[in-house]
Amino acid sequence: MALYNLGSVVDKLHTSGLKVFSFQDLSKLLEITIPRSARSVINRLVEKGILTRLEKNSYILTNPAPTRFAIANFLFTPSYISLETALNYHGILSQFPYEITSVTPKKSTIKQVDSQAFSYAHLQPKLFWGYEKNDGQLIALPEKALLDQLYLTSKGLRVVHLDEYDLSRLDKSRFYAFAKLFPQLNLPKL
Repeated sequence: MALYNLGSVVDKLHTSGLKVFSFQDLSKLLEITIPRSARSVINRLVEKGILTRLEKNSYILTNPAPTRFAIANFLFTPSYISLETALNYHGILSQFPYEITSVTPKKSTIKQVDSQAFSYAHLQPKLFWGYEKNDGQLIALPEKALLDQLYLTSKGLRVVHLDEYDLSRLDKSRFYAFAKLFPQLNLPKL
């Protein structure tokens, strides 16, 4: 087994620009082709506190750590931040939810990493749009986040208390244009 200089490995991690890694990402970045050797180097990086294990074969840089949104996007792909989390991010919902909420065309799931819950709600693939890349993270536009919320509420999967929302922050024309692409919804008056 080749010996790996920890200092040069750390330099490669930091200069890569990445903060979240799969086992395969790390093996490729560190140019380690033997899985056992890669696992050994990665375990050493975790022991030294350079990497933190999120779940099996998923790691983040410990310092500087990625945002919770970046972690949410990485843990379950494809997905984008939406629902209560995106509504809070855009200033429409003042309460910050305990969970980081996302939507996905895949089956709904919840992932727990340390004390943070990441929930992923299923949306039909034809409704998986209306997000943008913001600082490397996929997040719903405010109008789409509300429509995702209303759609899942119409299915009995979420609850909406519109009196807690600042709907004046939405672009009305974009909201109604996006709403035409959804199955029949009870739309709030903006």
